[in-house]
Amino acid sequence: MKLVLASSSLAPCFCVRFFPPNHNNLNPSFSGQRKIKLRAISVSCGMSEVLKSDLMEPEAETLVNKRNLYAPIEPYSTGNLKVSDVHTLYWEQSGKPDGHPVVFLHGGPGGGTAPGNRRVFDPEFYRIILFDQRGAGKSTPHACLEENTTWDLVNDIEKLREHLKIPEWLVFGGSWGSTLALAYSQSHPDKVTGLVLRGIFLLRKKEIDWFYEGGAAAIYPDAWEEFRDLIPENERGSLVDAYHKRLNSDDLETQYAAARAWTKWEMMTAYLRPNLENVQKAEDDKFSLAFARIENHYFVNKGFFPSDSYLLDNVDKIRHIKTTIVQGRYDVCCPMMSAWDLHKAWPEAELKIVYDAGHSANEPGIAAELVVANEKMKALMR
Repeated sequence: MKLVLASSSLAPCFCVRFFPPNHNNLNPSFSGQRKIKLRAISVSCGMSEVLKSDLMEPEAETLVNKRNLYAPIEPYSTGNLKVSDVHTLYWEQSGKPDGHPVVFLHGGPGGGTAPGNRRVFDPEFYRIILFDQRGAGKSTPHACLEENTTWDLVNDIEKLREHLKIPEWLVFGGSWGSTLALAYSQSHPDKVTGLVLRGIFLLRKKEIDWFYEGGAAAIYPDAWEEFRDLIPENERGSLVDAYHKRLNSDDLETQYAAARAWTKWEMMTAYLRPNLENVQKAEDDKFSLAFARIENHYFVNKGFFPSDSYLLDNVDKIRHIKTTIVQGRYDVCCPMMSAWDLHKAWPEAELKIVYDAGHSANEPGIAAELVVANEKMKALMR
């Protein structure tokens, strides 16, 4: 089932699919007399409209009018979960205590959670679980690389689910969070009721090379020079390796300098239009040290995946799971090629392309589509 944009010169979003008829349990039977109806519904950005084939089950056909972020809320419970002899994770719950559970997987790795992450979920429907991954945010020890791999994090998600006595949950992740969401759901598909993914990052060599070895410099040459010039010319054969050396230096000031430069490069490229508040995060040494050290650690180790295309190769394990992918057309950090490659391998998933956005979940078009995705999931989970 395909979606078609109605004629509009102001149509910033393009919807590739809306849970096709062979997707999961959304497979109605047709008689020879049944006709497929098309109707226009306002579920895209700006002034554009989308034509949706009327093939969904009744509960999934609900018009989605909600596009704005929900009001700020506070957690109703918080805690710390010891997941190894080294690491203890901060977690929190907000929203409806007996609602449908959703776990939010933050980016980076090393980025940590923020109060605003709660606002893409309806607090009257969802039981919203946020946690800081190993070494990030309020989890301890801070910026620690020991026992910090993708598979440690996958195991941590399961430990948290069991600790909170949750049978299964919706999994939501953006950027590195989408990487982790794919790895987790492929490892535990029976625990996942749905996936909402944003800014797809498959942690392949070509993605790392694009952003850290000069590709994105074609778009941001000014920001790139500041990132590149911290490293002497004779070490620029691999900037990821050169930064790894500095981020793991015995000298803390050397670590901080490298962390600030690494973080600033990403923060300067995360929005379609520059966001100075985001760029200023790089000046926070505590934040930038965890962000840069942990990211670099994962990238040097190729995400701890056994092959470059591991997440694409294992899509069959999650093909049945209801999924929406939201992708900014002009995402420089996680360029659209990865979302497109995932879509080609997994056409059953809905792909929403936001035409006037870059990478950040805080850009208006992306935030709106994330709210819409979570609203649609509500209709399927009642």
